[in-house]
Amino acid sequence: MRADRLLALLLLLQNRGRMTAPELAEELEVSVRTVYRDAEALAASGVPVYAERGPAGGFRLMDGYRTRLTGLTDDEADSLALAGMPGAAADLGLGAELVTAQLKLGAALPAGLGERSRRIQERFHLDAEGWFRSADPAPLLSVVADAVWRQRVLRAHYQRWGGEVRRELHPLGLVLKAGNWYLVAAADGTVRTYRVSRFLEVTGVDEPSVRPAGFDLAAYWETASRDLRARVLRGTARVRVTPAGLRLLPALFGEAGTRALRTAQAPDAEGRQVVDLEVETLPVAVSDLLRLGLEAEVLGPPELRTELARTVTGLAQRYG
Repeated sequence: MRADRLLALLLLLQNRGRMTAPELAEELEVSVRTVYRDAEALAASGVPVYAERGPAGGFRLMDGYRTRLTGLTDDEADSLALAGMPGAAADLGLGAELVTAQLKLGAALPAGLGERSRRIQERFHLDAEGWFRSADPAPLLSVVADAVWRQRVLRAHYQRWGGEVRRELHPLGLVLKAGNWYLVAAADGTVRTYRVSRFLEVTGVDEPSVRPAGFDLAAYWETASRDLRARVLRGTARVRVTPAGLRLLPALFGEAGTRALRTAQAPDAEGRQVVDLEVETLPVAVSDLLRLGLEAEVLGPPELRTELARTVTGLAQRYG
């Protein structure tokens, strides 16, 4: 591991120029004392690294020196697919490899292109999690990811909505959606999606997994997501909303709320507009629509209006 750290230190100095010992320590996640020892080791091996004292001091390489030790290991090359998602790379155990791979790429680029690459990294950041909700913990993600990388069978104990199930899975890929990890895997000849946080136990089997010919993970996920939306959105509610309620629809209902805006009728004398909103099952629809509070009135269907009235009456009785 020390050889990797020495290379990382060398590449940091090559890519960024002069850096202080505390800055290097923070980047390499070691102590300042370790940075001094590593710098001395580089100098002893013939690398022209210099220490400059004073407030503007630090470590730097001799002007014009560039290392050619920029080859990528297998893990570093794998990690580059996650170059825009350092958090996801860390979840999969590739965080350190990604950092090193990016340093090596930066060292291999001409000076002008390297500076452009660093400027982009400084100005753009991807945060995959949704607002106001944290991702489910997935303690077994590393085991699942290892089976995906090595194309090995998984024996899994899984918590479904309807109860627990045990299956032998042939992993096909991992998907990160709104901060949560999903495993796409074949079982009994059918491709299914499993939320990684719901695995109760997984065991890797030293047996090659079978991958359907021509399987496309991105295409599967797009189709599965579309099918899920079709299954979840069971009906349509006609709702009269205030101007404030109209603005809340996309925030509270996502794509369904945005589509509802397109159905808005002309405002009445009080500025309220009638929209058609796609909703889930009756209990879920009641819970979702209550979030609009007094900014909305459900006009139909009758069973939804009745259930909302029953729920609101119960709440009024409970809270006096």
